[in-house]
Amino acid sequence: MGCIKSSQAKQDGGGRRIRKPKPWNHTEPITRTQLDQMREEFWDTAPYYGGSREIWDALRAAAEADDLRHARAIIDGAGIIVESADLTTCYDERGAKYELPNYVLSEPANLIRES
Repeated sequence: MGCIKSSQAKQDGGGRRIRKPKPWNHTEPITRTQLDQMREEFWDTAPYYGGSREIWDALRAAAEADDLRHARAIIDGAGIIVESADLTTCYDERGAKYELPNYVLSEPANLIRES
């Protein structure tokens, strides 16, 4: 017989549950194009601030995943330890810290819809 905690951990994907970030606003309204540019810039430069390129790639894949189950599978497969359920703070198995800004995880509430 297993204990409740271990069966819950299996149901949760082996780790802490993840969720979408809470609604947030950028300092000023931005367009989808500007948001995409900010995201590309972040992902291009993030590995230079430390940590493993493979973990950064897994975090990007999880951030861009279509649903939370897929994101959780990516996180678990890469051995990423989730500190913040919204993925803003994570660690790898060696203890390196990875901080993700809200803009790579979700859209701001004040996003300007382009037509």
